[in-house]
Amino acid sequence: MTDLDTIPSLPAALPAALAHALDQHGYTALTPIQEAVLAPHLAGRDLRISSRTGSGKTVALGLVVGQQLIENAAPVAATASLCAHPRVLLIAPTRELAAQIGRELEWLYAELKIGICVVTGGTSVGGERRELARGPAIVVGTPGRLCDHLSRGAIALGQTECVVLDEADQMLDLGFREPLEQLLGELPETCRRHMVSATFARQVLALASRYQRDPVMVTSGEPAQSGHEDITHLAYMMHPRERYAALVNVLLMAPEERTLVFVRTRADASEVATRLVDDGFRAGAMSGEMAQAERTRTLEAFRRGSVSIMVCTDVASRGIDVPEISRVIHAELPSAPEVLTHRSGRTGRAGRKGTSIMLVSTPERGLAEMLLVRARIRAQLLTVPSASEVRLAADERLIEELSVESEPTQLELAKKLIETLGAEVAIERLLARARQSGPVEPSDLTPVSLQARPYDRNARPMPRRAGPPNRVRHG
Repeated sequence: MTDLDTIPSLPAALPAALAHALDQHGYTALTPIQEAVLAPHLAGRDLRISSRTGSGKTVALGLVVGQQLIENAAPVAATASLCAHPRVLLIAPTRELAAQIGRELEWLYAELKIGICVVTGGTSVGGERRELARGPAIVVGTPGRLCDHLSRGAIALGQTECVVLDEADQMLDLGFREPLEQLLGELPETCRRHMVSATFARQVLALASRYQRDPVMVTSGEPAQSGHEDITHLAYMMHPRERYAALVNVLLMAPEERTLVFVRTRADASEVATRLVDDGFRAGAMSGEMAQAERTRTLEAFRRGSVSIMVCTDVASRGIDVPEISRVIHAELPSAPEVLTHRSGRTGRAGRKGTSIMLVSTPERGLAEMLLVRARIRAQLLTVPSASEVRLAADERLIEELSVESEPTQLELAKKLIETLGAEVAIERLLARARQSGPVEPSDLTPVSLQARPYDRNARPMPRRAGPPNRVRHG
């Protein structure tokens, strides 16, 4: 076991079990929000935590909760029933985020040997009840499934010491106010109530003020909505009816990069992913209507890289914690500045660089500029890469790849090809087979002007149309 003295960058007051877990997981120092929640004057207080996406809020929550679990080591009184009496309840808006929180807490609390149970929609109720009957100290779940177990007597919250509402703003946006109020109403007066939210808008503050006692706001020292320094923001202008063709050209600039493509609806996610697959991309869709097993398989394929492009809605993206995401493409404009910030924060994580790309039709320019200003993000305004630019980028990638030293067996094969066909013919035929420009040919798009235009209040982020949208045809 690592001695705490060998981890000088971690706070000395951090319990040894948590410090060891962080060290084993590769931490040499805490992020600003993780340090902020450990401030001595916050001990025993209800917290309102606000920090940008990708700042390490889940581990920050784990540190707060872990400290309380260690300080109050007395076990919850045993009962003869099969009802769970969790010491800690964590509530998340989506299955993926709940599962992510569960995974993070498992390694963080490894030395504490604390039982953790995750309950979400789309999974076996019977299996969850058996897990709950084992008496986990921590239960993580989505509002609807938690209320279901509560009403069936599988969970009781009378002895809960701490509750955390993660992504409180999203839970309210998704219509979970009633189940949240039901859960919060079951908690004892002594229970600490923490809330995490990208923005503490009026409705979030109203909920927090109703249930929290003497709360304190905790931030990382930087605005939650500020543009991430590791993210390059680009806004590509295009003709309104060439959105899909523009998306394809942008993807072809780096077809193998791990990419999230954001759309507005589940139907759009399915349609766009299907069309990308038809055009040869390794794409998948993530939406709330998918069965849990299918969602898990799709997310794992994205993590492994067998799927390089994930098309998703804002809600479905919660819990997609893949540090290797190098691009986020807003195929349809977000509905609000905080949504833009959340989306963009899926890239540029864990010290990596990332790119956030907005596809903006000419009537949407004013709307896009308003979103960027309110999100305090500076974006470079450009036209969508043309077909010739896409092909040039492909040529440069090929030259870079060919600059890597080859294996001896490949050199022998190259000699035989040149002897048989001649150098020029051999290279020409290999290029034809390689399709180095990507899985589909880029499109020649309608030229657009980057001159400013008046804001069109009637512009919609994605004009709906009868029949299939404009497609990129290829042989």
